[in-house]
Amino acid sequence: MNLFTARLTGKMVSADAFEKNIYDMQERVKRWRMIEKSPELAEYLELKKIVESRDFQERKQELSTRKYSDTDEGRKMNAFERLSSSLRMKGYKYALESETFQAFLQFQKTDEFQKINSFKERLKSSELRMYNMIYRSAFYKNYMKVLNSPELKQLTELEKEVNTEDFQKRNAFWADSKRWQHSDDYKTEKRYQELANSEDIKFYYESREEKIDWAELFRPAFEDDMSSNKNWKPGYGYANPAMKDGHSRTDELQAYNGGKNTFYADGRMDLETRAESKTAVAWDSKKGFVEHVFDYTSDVMNTKEAFAQEKGMFMAKVRSQGTGHHFFGLSTGKPNTPLIAMYFYNGDIHQMGLIDGNRTQLVPLTGMLRSMYYVYTFRWTKNELVWYVNNMEVLRTRNSLSAEQRFFLAQSFLPGNEKGGEGKLKVQWARAYRTVD
Repeated sequence: MNLFTARLTGKMVSADAFEKNIYDMQERVKRWRMIEKSPELAEYLELKKIVESRDFQERKQELSTRKYSDTDEGRKMNAFERLSSSLRMKGYKYALESETFQAFLQFQKTDEFQKINSFKERLKSSELRMYNMIYRSAFYKNYMKVLNSPELKQLTELEKEVNTEDFQKRNAFWADSKRWQHSDDYKTEKRYQELANSEDIKFYYESREEKIDWAELFRPAFEDDMSSNKNWKPGYGYANPAMKDGHSRTDELQAYNGGKNTFYADGRMDLETRAESKTAVAWDSKKGFVEHVFDYTSDVMNTKEAFAQEKGMFMAKVRSQGTGHHFFGLSTGKPNTPLIAMYFYNGDIHQMGLIDGNRTQLVPLTGMLRSMYYVYTFRWTKNELVWYVNNMEVLRTRNSLSAEQRFFLAQSFLPGNEKGGEGKLKVQWARAYRTVD
């Protein structure tokens, strides 16, 4: 794959930009998970169920749009005011408040009331004449009509009800044009809207709606900033303890130096290939292990004791310089299982993929600047194997790996059929993530 155009057009971002993207995404995920467990989100979700419920929306609709005149309280108050303000009821009320009329009603109950129909008797008494005027007045007739009327009965019942404390509270509520704003439901909805518009809740739902990426699917399992050798040991990390770990081959130009060519400084791990003579045990395809004199030294390092994992995502920021072949990837420590090449420089070009004898599958990467660091990523899922350089996918294949844990392996070597020389494999950091099921 030629990455020159992708790099030139900005389709492939720089390693620094990609690292920042990783950091930003990790921070977003941290924030998302904090919000996920927050009391504010719990409150929001509870209020959301309430506010979006049918009952709540029906109550809001009623309080917001219902006319006061359509309420039971409004109808009763309207009837009460209509009856109270009628001329008949006003006359009746006036009669009840008049001392003279009340005296007439008391007189009406006496035997003397019979004299009211006698002209002679009325001539003798000014009081009787006055009572006679009341008795024959429209005022009295109105009083008598109202006294036993259904309207008075209705008004009496209404007056009794509308003067109760409970009715007055209910009436004041329904008569209020801003009754919705004064309701408890409104306070509930307002709190819900406050939470819904908060930066955290908006962030939570915006992030949930995004396409799920590696940061959400994976959680940190291993991080090494290469500040020390605490995670790295010399050798291949062979699974079989009987095998001579850290040996070279007689068809190579370098002897592995037991970690003495590996240095941790300036925030990186350097594996150096140096021009120096060394006699070491090496594997000869015909003779087996033999003593062999090498003109160069180098190193092979692994994290088997500190870290190994099956599936997930593995990342490293790597570059190399000088002569030689440089490898960074994953191994089981078994000779018969494939090596996963996250970074492989074969002395000419960069490659990524699987190194597995006759079934080796490597993708050449051209258009890359060897002087620059890139972030190399290998993603291992149940069904797929995927390789990336920075944000660019370069290889995707079905998962053909055995279900075994693999550890990081770093190695620099010089094939015997090539010209020797000095070089370095430089690793700034290595990380691994577990798949979140």
